[in-house]
Amino acid sequence: MILSLIFISCHTDKSTSAEEDKEEKEDKISAEEMSKHLQEDGFKSFTYKEGDTTYLMQQYYMVFLKTGPNRDQDSLSLAKLQQQHMAHLERMGNEGYASLIGPFEDSSDIKGIAVYNTRTLKEADSLANLDPMVKAGRLTIEVHPWWTAKGNKLN
Repeated sequence: MILSLIFISCHTDKSTSAEEDKEEKEDKISAEEMSKHLQEDGFKSFTYKEGDTTYLMQQYYMVFLKTGPNRDQDSLSLAKLQQQHMAHLERMGNEGYASLIGPFEDSSDIKGIAVYNTRTLKEADSLANLDPMVKAGRLTIEVHPWWTAKGNKLN
């Protein structure tokens, strides 16, 4: 089960009431408990405090989709592969395996990225290798462990 707590913000103020102190302790426990639950489910996570904020960090897997050795498909085959590729990525997102997916616009060998929310590098690698573009050799993958605060959003 993937838990959806993002990060816990704990505000400290020397003039806090007993109720606020209790809420602060509950927030801290919540982040630690969330990390414990993630770890029990096989995910790598930890908490750390910076200033008055406690962050719940989780390891994800950054998958780079790179130029593959087989790029000579005809236009009809390529269109079909692209449709299957998009369906695969949509499925990964819908099933909660991938959180951030998109292509690059430049002409480098890295064509896109997908951030996988899996327990292990092996699992992310296996899921990324199910991509029809990868199976066809049009793309290859490169997977790297990556840490970020749980639930971070692009700004």
